[in-house]
Amino acid sequence: MSHAIMSFLQASGYLGVLITMALESACVPLPSELIMPFAGYLAGLGHLQFWGVVACGTLGNVLGASIAYSIGRYGSMLAIMRYARLTRLSESHLQLAQRWFAGRGQSAILVARMLPIVRTFISLPAGVSRMPARPFVAYTLIGSFPWVYMLTYAGSFLGRRWFAITHEIHAFTFGLIAFAALWAILSLSRRFVKSLPPNS
Repeated sequence: MSHAIMSFLQASGYLGVLITMALESACVPLPSELIMPFAGYLAGLGHLQFWGVVACGTLGNVLGASIAYSIGRYGSMLAIMRYARLTRLSESHLQLAQRWFAGRGQSAILVARMLPIVRTFISLPAGVSRMPARPFVAYTLIGSFPWVYMLTYAGSFLGRRWFAITHEIHAFTFGLIAFAALWAILSLSRRFVKSLPPNS
């Protein structure tokens, strides 16, 4: 699938970035960790403009997330489950996103957009929970930009070294996941300490 995505991006340019990132945010299993760095690589070679890539990637995120959000908010449970099967959304990923949203409320959208895995699936629970559309779009836009920018910059920086070290992208992703897990543990620890009764 990686070669197909890269070939599509090479052939379609900005439109390809917009489409693939929209699909990724609509819960279709496409890796933004490949899409945006490769688009950044093309920008580094001069085939695309850096900020054009970032803009299309961010806009694609907002469009795709809005699709998933709308299905969650306005669709029946049967429609939601059919959509989940259509996009190959696993029950474990959906439950993870639901727990993340339930534990943090609307701010979960902002934080989740900068985290692997959760960022892709958080839109459905937000829609099911009837989160207002304007904050959802605003948080999605603000949260998606750093993620898209970071991945695009990484690909642009690699330049012609891209194909020599593409495998390191997966290690980079795992590093982000580890950081997210550490952040969650520290957050839960602080909540636990605050819940303890004060010493008499």
